[in-house]
Amino acid sequence: MNTRPDVRPLGEGSDPPARAPGLPPPAERGATVIPDRVVARIAAQVARTAQSRRAAVPPDRDGPAAPAASAATRTGSVRLHLAMDLPYPADLPRICERIQQDVAEQVAQLTGLNVREVTLTIRRLVTAAGANRGRVR
Repeated sequence: MNTRPDVRPLGEGSDPPARAPGLPPPAERGATVIPDRVVARIAAQVARTAQSRRAAVPPDRDGPAAPAASAATRTGSVRLHLAMDLPYPADLPRICERIQQDVAEQVAQLTGLNVREVTLTIRRLVTAAGANRGRVR
């Protein structure tokens, strides 16, 4: 015998949540605006992850500096500019292309913006740890 009042498990026959009185439908309430500096910070963090994954550059004291990023958003799309250190010797065009793709995909996924362009500038080439010990005679 059930002595509890009419309690239904969630998802079974429950009514959808009622809309607060006086609020317009969600589509008419407005838009979410993400400032350029926030998009740039997201891009810089994603670039750091891509840099360590694609370029195999470990983040250490003498290694590469953190990537810098800037963003320019306009009507739902964004253009990104990255500046970062990359390893040498390496296949730089291939690494740059993969980092640009990774950053474009992740920023689009995280922000909902259409990434139109990712420009990458190589600030410095980082050689392997043992490569700068001096000349061989």
